[in-house]
Amino acid sequence: MLFNSFHFIVFFIIVTIGYYILPQRWRWILLLISSYYFYMCWNPIFILLIVFSTFINYIFSLAIAKEKDFKKRKKYLLVTIAINFGLLFLFKYAVFFNESILSALGSILQWWYRDLGVEGAMQKAQQILQSYPAKDFDIMLPMGISFYTFQAASYTIDVYRADVKPVRNYGMFSLFITFFPQLVAGPIERSSQLLPQFYKKHYFEKERVLLGLKWMLWGFFKKMVIADRVAVAVDTIYASPQSYSGLYLFLAMILFTFQIYCDFSGYSDIALGSAKVLGFDLMMNFNKPYLSKSIKEFWRRWHVSLSTWFMDYVYIPLGGNRKGKARQCWNLFITFLVSGLWHGANWTYAVWGGLHGVYLVVGRWTENVRKKIRTIFHLEKNIFWSGWNILCTFLLFSVSLVIFRANTVSDAVYVLRHMTDDFLQWREKQYVYEVITSMGVNLFEFLVICISIGFLVLAEIATGKESVVGFIEKRHYIVRLVFYVFVSVWVLATGVFYAGGEFIYFQF
Repeated sequence: MLFNSFHFIVFFIIVTIGYYILPQRWRWILLLISSYYFYMCWNPIFILLIVFSTFINYIFSLAIAKEKDFKKRKKYLLVTIAINFGLLFLFKYAVFFNESILSALGSILQWWYRDLGVEGAMQKAQQILQSYPAKDFDIMLPMGISFYTFQAASYTIDVYRADVKPVRNYGMFSLFITFFPQLVAGPIERSSQLLPQFYKKHYFEKERVLLGLKWMLWGFFKKMVIADRVAVAVDTIYASPQSYSGLYLFLAMILFTFQIYCDFSGYSDIALGSAKVLGFDLMMNFNKPYLSKSIKEFWRRWHVSLSTWFMDYVYIPLGGNRKGKARQCWNLFITFLVSGLWHGANWTYAVWGGLHGVYLVVGRWTENVRKKIRTIFHLEKNIFWSGWNILCTFLLFSVSLVIFRANTVSDAVYVLRHMTDDFLQWREKQYVYEVITSMGVNLFEFLVICISIGFLVLAEIATGKESVVGFIEKRHYIVRLVFYVFVSVWVLATGVFYAGGEFIYFQF
């Protein structure tokens, strides 16, 4: 079920009304049934995978908490982790690794039979590979499997570390794993933050419900007005990047940078808002990342729940920053390489993650030098220096997203190599007009995109360190009214309702 669908609106209204009508002791059952239904609207059979994952983590977490012997506790943990990530590997990475092995075997065979000539070697390799047992192996990727797997795994690890006590109520634990607002694309919640909220009694509070709806509205603006409209232009270019050059590729890069942010942070805002309507508080998953002054700061603002997950369960166990600068840099690189692979079974994601690892390693090694330069020239509070750093960070991330978005590494290399072609033509109006109208959107739609992105950027800058919604809520009644009426009208007038797509992170 998509947030940006009429189906979800009806579903959410019914669930909300039923939730506040029912007595407290029955509410968790309604939420659990609703969450299962929410997921089964995509593909009913895969609910069995969630049920199995829930059962395994519930049983083993209880066994870990009960067991006093350290070796047995560790054994139970390793078995649980093996099952969790074994399932993730099977459904998400098995096809990728199988295809990689098949491709590698093909290259080896072509080299082995190189005496037959290029065509002869290719034919011989294909002939031999016909007997490869898993040549046509394929499997469907369950929606949101990475998110609920990480959430379940973090709970069991926390029980092992004695950071939390295991929950005894199987139904409540099932709800923690499947809570529908954040089930398929996060945020990845920690049990210590979310589980206790299921035991609290939530009264209907008009102000809280309205605040939740405002968060949802802001999320719909990002998703339906910006992300879904931008997606048309981006998909047009990346479907066949070799057919374009110059400004086409540069615009596609910049537009995708805003598309992925508005798509994912829009989902997070809707999830946060819908949970808040029901009385629950989810973590802020995005904190204006495009206003970051460094890549290090960026990763404290972007997909916060995933960044902190990798920090707590990968980076720190590897040694963190406790074993010297060289080891710290290695740990950073490995952590982000794994983070890249988390996003998908494609070499583009591995390269993207590795690139961000390099960004952070370079940043760590040059940190002291940059600090001295800022001190010598008194740049700490210089607005132009801050603006320059923000722009550089934005462009570094945008360049990395070319690799993230491209279908193959070779496509990404082509885009990066040809992005500045015909640079002198960029100032010619006719050329710019032809580029804009050849990207799958007309001039009016492109104007809507520019106005909407401009409004988003100005809103995030003007509201400072606070969230946009949080800032607006503290203003005068007239300011709040004008803001929400404008956003509502803009969504209704320019939002993509007829062909709204899935959220990008559903595939992860």
